[in-house]
Amino acid sequence: MRIKSLIIAISLFSVGYVSAQANLLNATIPEQVGMKTPEQLAADNDRPLPYGYIDDRDILWSKVVWEYVDLNEKINMPYYYPVDTSNISSTRRSLFDTLLRGIKSGEIIDVYDDSYFEDKLTMRDIQNRLSRIDTSNAGMERLNAGEELTDEYVDRRDITSSDIQGFRIKGVWYFDKRQGELKYRLLGVAPVAPDVNFIDNAGAEDEVVELFWVWYPGARDTTFDMKVFNQKNSAYPLSFDHLLNARRFNSIIYREENIYGNRDVAEYIKGNSLFQVLESESLKESIRDKELDMWNY
Repeated sequence: MRIKSLIIAISLFSVGYVSAQANLLNATIPEQVGMKTPEQLAADNDRPLPYGYIDDRDILWSKVVWEYVDLNEKINMPYYYPVDTSNISSTRRSLFDTLLRGIKSGEIIDVYDDSYFEDKLTMRDIQNRLSRIDTSNAGMERLNAGEELTDEYVDRRDITSSDIQGFRIKGVWYFDKRQGELKYRLLGVAPVAPDVNFIDNAGAEDEVVELFWVWYPGARDTTFDMKVFNQKNSAYPLSFDHLLNARRFNSIIYREENIYGNRDVAEYIKGNSLFQVLESESLKESIRDKELDMWNY
């Protein structure tokens, strides 16, 4: 059994190596780097691992939670960098850029206003949340004087990857009685940043908003195709899909479904950040203990 597992691990490593460094050592010109041979293309079935079918009768217990992933924490930095994409490969982007690219290209179509996935957003709605166009003071003087307004008198501010402070995610923990284990399924992801209308004002960093919510099961192809730099082995990059589904991030629970209309932790523990963090850890522990409790009779 151990030999079989070792063979599978080596096979997966080899597939990742070929995918990451396709033709790197055989290229004679830079344009050949990343180009796969016809044989490699025919054998390439590297796609996101499909979620298994879960019958409702197999779910013995479940709980929906909302979490916040702070990009200031070191373990979460792979989701933030790179922020400057002018001098880096197009295959390396931040999670925000990856999601935005998928939305603009039409690969991601399930984009919503909030975490309940009821009101869909159009591309124009999203653009209004990401951009602000104002007329400068000098431009206003020209307009008042009856002169023509040119582009140099128009101030444009766009939300970029460097402005993203974190991500809010929604997922469900459930106990699969057929498998006999506690599992997690990610449902939605939302980038969080200051409001574009007040982003350059003093103290704007303290007031953040959700830019949009992406229904994650419909965005897996996009997050799988974008690779994340692996600090331990650059020949074997990981994907955002792998990181998110493996929960390779640190987060705090800021909301769980409850009888009080799914109120936030901050709504019933007010003005004390320490107690809010302790409450979040208590919610995490109650979920972790659920699997052990299921096996106690």
